[in-house]
Amino acid sequence: MSALITIKTPDAPAAQGPYSQGILLIPAGLVYISGCIPLVPPEDALIPGGVIPQTQQTLKNFKAILEKGGSTLNKVIKTTVYVKDLNDFAKVNEEYANFFGDHKPARATVEVSRLPADVLIEIEGIAV
Repeated sequence: MSALITIKTPDAPAAQGPYSQGILLIPAGLVYISGCIPLVPPEDALIPGGVIPQTQQTLKNFKAILEKGGSTLNKVIKTTVYVKDLNDFAKVNEEYANFFGDHKPARATVEVSRLPADVLIEIEGIAV
C-alpha cells in the first residue's frame, strides 16, 4: 500500500495556496516538487535583479524541498520550467546547466503569460 508524505521545509518559501511544497510517495520513493518561485525564506520576499538571480533562487528553493524529501539533484527525473519570456531562455538555461552539472533530467520549458507574484520563472519537478 502506498502512502503520501507531505514535504515541508523552512528553507524554501511556504506554499502560497492550498498545496504543499512537495509530496513523497512511499514505498515508490518518488518526490514530487511543486512549482518553486524565487521567494527568499523565511520572509518570502521576491528576489530582485532579473531572471538570472530569480533562476538561482528558484533552483535553491527547489533543492531545499528535494533534499527535505530525501533526494538529491542527481536523482531528478524531470523538471518543467515556466518562464515569463522565452527571450530569457539562454540565461535560464545557463543557470540551470550550472546547477545540475553533468546530470541532465528530462525537461520541458514553457513560456507563460503570468506567474504567481509576477515572478519571471517557476520550476517544478519529479525525483526518486
